[in-house]
Amino acid sequence: MQLIRGHLIEAKRFGEPDITENGYIAVEGGVIKGVYADLPEAYAGAPVTDYSDRLVLQGFCDMHLHASQFPMLGMGMDLPLLDWLRTYTFKTEARFADEAYARRVYRRFADALVSNGTTRVCAFSSIHADATLILMEELERAGVSGFVGKVNMDRNGGECEETLEDSKRGTLRWLDACGRFSSVRPILTPRFTPSCSDGMLAWLGALARERGLFVQSHLSENRAEIELVKRLHPDCAQYWQTYEKYGLFSDHTIMAHCVHSDEREQDALIRHGVLCAHCPDSNVNICSGFAPVRRMAARGVWVALGSDIAGGAELPMLRVMTACIRASKARAVLTGGADAFLTVGEAYYLATSAGARYFGDEPGFAPGNRLHAVVIDDSGMPEGVRPLTVKERFERAAYLSNERSVAAVYGNGKRIK
Repeated sequence: MQLIRGHLIEAKRFGEPDITENGYIAVEGGVIKGVYADLPEAYAGAPVTDYSDRLVLQGFCDMHLHASQFPMLGMGMDLPLLDWLRTYTFKTEARFADEAYARRVYRRFADALVSNGTTRVCAFSSIHADATLILMEELERAGVSGFVGKVNMDRNGGECEETLEDSKRGTLRWLDACGRFSSVRPILTPRFTPSCSDGMLAWLGALARERGLFVQSHLSENRAEIELVKRLHPDCAQYWQTYEKYGLFSDHTIMAHCVHSDEREQDALIRHGVLCAHCPDSNVNICSGFAPVRRMAARGVWVALGSDIAGGAELPMLRVMTACIRASKARAVLTGGADAFLTVGEAYYLATSAGARYFGDEPGFAPGNRLHAVVIDDSGMPEGVRPLTVKERFERAAYLSNERSVAAVYGNGKRIK
């Protein structure tokens, strides 16, 4: 038995967080046994890791990112999506044919995730099977868990385009080598409809059914992309149907963005149990738009947050949280207040519990969850004119925290920083 003490901040719902000041999390074998305001007598002799007066947050879940774009963070931000892919992205991802380069980049990437409190991810790699395995190795080494996908794309892929047969062989070889991983699992990853032929989508759909694999891709991110999809699939009234007709739009599918998903497409997300990975920083950088997150959540769409590097320029999920709030405020302005902006507590839920649900967790530091936690030391932040409440400190930390503020990180039941 181990006890962790601090100001515990839990996202139990899409709303205000639950705060237990200088409370205790009881952990046994990496699994949470309970949260307590006072030390239970039964645990009086248990060792305590004391983070008194520090903020203990849930570990962050980044539900959509491109690990192979880590080298191009902050590049090409003046270009729209399709031009950005052709000018920067495909050229960068092609470099991961070099396994030594992949090892160097992915090691730094995995360490950066942990340093900023991200403990679980759903990540795109590149088309390269060996580089994808290296990414999975580096995430496990760092203590990050989640899902990783070898990207499939056999058209409109520039330097990263592969033939359908090469893609099949590489995907099967990668899947066959994934059995050695314990905390990072494979997920099928058709890049998006414009880069996958009908034959590719059909084959991946059959493979998903055969092996019981989840799927991740993109949906309704950008208006030019949507128009391209219409030309490629004139038989589909909406974008989501290009995945659904091949069996790639089902429970636990992740669709990034959904910026321009109307109510019919949102209903399809709800009906099929699909997670929408909202990527606010990317949506602004590439001028895709402002997703109607509050409306989607109110209608029952499963929404969580993603950094979407390198369309998004921020890997730390606290910064993605604040980008989410700012994007919602821009939408509130554009709608004349019809769409109310998101609060810090609501964004925190999207960055933690909403994504943790994908991995089978209950909201907050719930008993039965494995411990995923981030300890924030806000002592170096500006001194207030009066003592701040813990809630005020949490809100300030969301905006002002950086890597130096992260005092400790726990992933999958173990301390990893």
